[in-house]
Amino acid sequence: MKPLSETVAIVGIGESKVGKVPEKSTLQLQSDAAYAALDDAGLTMQDIDGLITTPIRTEPWNMPCGVVASFLGVQPAYLSTLDLAGASGCAMIHHAAMAVASGQCNTVLCVAGQNLLTNKTRASAVQTMAESGAAHAQFETPYGPLVASNYALIAQRHMYEYGTTAAQMAEVAVTIRGHALLNPNAHMTKPITVQEVLDSPMITSPLKRFDCALVSDGAAAAIVTRADRARDLKQKPVRLLGQGYGLSHSYVGEAPRLTHSGAVESGRKAFAMAGVTHADIDVAQLYDCFTITVIVELEDLGFCKKGEGGAFVQGGRIALGGELPVTTHGGLLSACHPGLGGGFFHVLEGVRQLRGQAQGRQVKDAKLALVHGNGGTIAIHSTLILAA
Repeated sequence: MKPLSETVAIVGIGESKVGKVPEKSTLQLQSDAAYAALDDAGLTMQDIDGLITTPIRTEPWNMPCGVVASFLGVQPAYLSTLDLAGASGCAMIHHAAMAVASGQCNTVLCVAGQNLLTNKTRASAVQTMAESGAAHAQFETPYGPLVASNYALIAQRHMYEYGTTAAQMAEVAVTIRGHALLNPNAHMTKPITVQEVLDSPMITSPLKRFDCALVSDGAAAAIVTRADRARDLKQKPVRLLGQGYGLSHSYVGEAPRLTHSGAVESGRKAFAMAGVTHADIDVAQLYDCFTITVIVELEDLGFCKKGEGGAFVQGGRIALGGELPVTTHGGLLSACHPGLGGGFFHVLEGVRQLRGQAQGRQVKDAKLALVHGNGGTIAIHSTLILAA
């Protein structure tokens, strides 16, 4: 079988309005993103014969792929609902590529997102995420740790073992917010400083408000099709050069080490499959549910040594114009985080950068993009290396 890079391509991307969108239901948000992706590719819904989506936390659907297919009027030869939590966005692209490469279908629509902010109160949204698989029901859930509390354990340990500072974590928030300011569809539109991050309310020590991801409404979509067909469509095809998964634990209480993650394995596999080095990567779209997550991912993916992530994010190194621009659309910290669909926006940004369509946040001459998704509490990981 030929490699995926020669047989399939990403040909369309789209997203809904994000932030606080009370006038849209989950299905309407997903529909907006799907039709935007179709328009981007120059296709119609009748061209779609595969559909992949993710679970929904705001609706009592027991088969999201079926509900979405029915709403969109798709009769798929292949359909699936994937749940790798925050790694789902990257995984959808890989599964779509495999479905097309195997001949199961020709053109797959991947779509994810929901009205997480306006469907519920912020508190109930956080509760839903905390109780939907992030903890042992019999151990962690009764004692009340939020998702942020679990990531605070990682931050505390990383600070203890390696001397990482709150100011270094704040640098991540400030840099990614700066990228969001260049994204016309970002949730957050006000700049912040390191001092403002440090002075923001404590959520769970040592994580402050601006160290934590947003709660947003929004949806994202992408279309994967055969490489031979991709050449005749509207946009420059983006190829899947490398891919990998990594799992270090299920629940945080089972983590062998809090400062190490499955990104070590997912990154190793993706680089091996792509046949490229870290120095070849022009831009990295890293999952940023918390500022400490970016620091750990930079280390575990091999962009710096373990314990050096805090220093790596300083001095503009991960900003536009720096050595490795990171999460250039504004990420979960500042652009949009509607739950499981949040990491899918990172994939879209990787595609935009490789097409040269990121406008004011464009990385010059971007040819290779790494996109990384993280699910659970640094538990399950999916890494993509995309090529122009």
